[in-house]
Amino acid sequence: MAMRNHSTITEFVLTGLSDDPRIEALLFALFLVIYLLTMMGNLTMLLVIRADSHLHTPMYFFLSNLSFLDLCFSSVTVPKLLKDLLSEKKTISVEGCLTQVFFVFITAGTEAFLLSMMAYDRYAAICHPLLYGQLMSTQLCVKLILASWGLASLNSVVILLLAVNLDFCEAQTIHHYTCELPSLFPLSCSDISINIDILICSILLHGLGTFLPVFFSYARIVSTILSISSTTGRSKAFSTCSSHLIAVILFFGSGLIRYLMPTSGSFLDLLSSLQYSAVTPMLNPLIYSLKNMEVKAAVKRTFGKYLQYFK
Repeated sequence: MAMRNHSTITEFVLTGLSDDPRIEALLFALFLVIYLLTMMGNLTMLLVIRADSHLHTPMYFFLSNLSFLDLCFSSVTVPKLLKDLLSEKKTISVEGCLTQVFFVFITAGTEAFLLSMMAYDRYAAICHPLLYGQLMSTQLCVKLILASWGLASLNSVVILLLAVNLDFCEAQTIHHYTCELPSLFPLSCSDISINIDILICSILLHGLGTFLPVFFSYARIVSTILSISSTTGRSKAFSTCSSHLIAVILFFGSGLIRYLMPTSGSFLDLLSSLQYSAVTPMLNPLIYSLKNMEVKAAVKRTFGKYLQYFK
């Protein structure tokens, strides 16, 4: 069936974000800035965490992996979006579309696991500070990262098989700016009810399996913080967790809206996809650095060292 799909249709047409050349020019400038800020912000985080020994802790180990994932995630969709905003005809091959579906799921899936691990890290640091070194050993952190990539890869293969086995006939216009599985389902002329059920089960298992640990970790964290008698201590603890909580809400909120709501090609579909694939990767370095005194100090030390080197 997969071979028949590929021989029947060789490419898809993307409707993109707009068909007005003037609006497309403005959108190109906007998303070029967003992409450049994403690259610069996340590369800076990787450099600073790598160069500054004060940040060689589990929290910043996870944060460096988040920056790497955001670089990958943004690069899966934004460069193609920029190219299409300058093109009259927005097309993508079937193979390219399936590749994009796979990498969207593997990067987004790994990031969901990673955000869950970061919540557990904050729980261990705030609720069990004396046992933190034992609970979050270097070996455990590495194993958690490898497990997150492994589980996300397995889930992505399942999702890819759903896409490969779709029977595409005449319809070849994707009412979106990128290839995402929910946007491919309306193009199929075969029965997709089982595919939709499997996708929903996969998203729920993956989403709830990563979100529930975040929820329970923060429930315990809030309970612990409220029991702190010192106002300064409470404020510092809330400040430490608020950055991660903002990142979780932005990522999970937009992702679940996109994949659990019926696909309609509406503005909400486009907005939710742009939020988690383009905007959130740009915001994460800002979220984690603007409210984090350790990162600010590390940035000054790192770039101060490089400036002295070039003098």
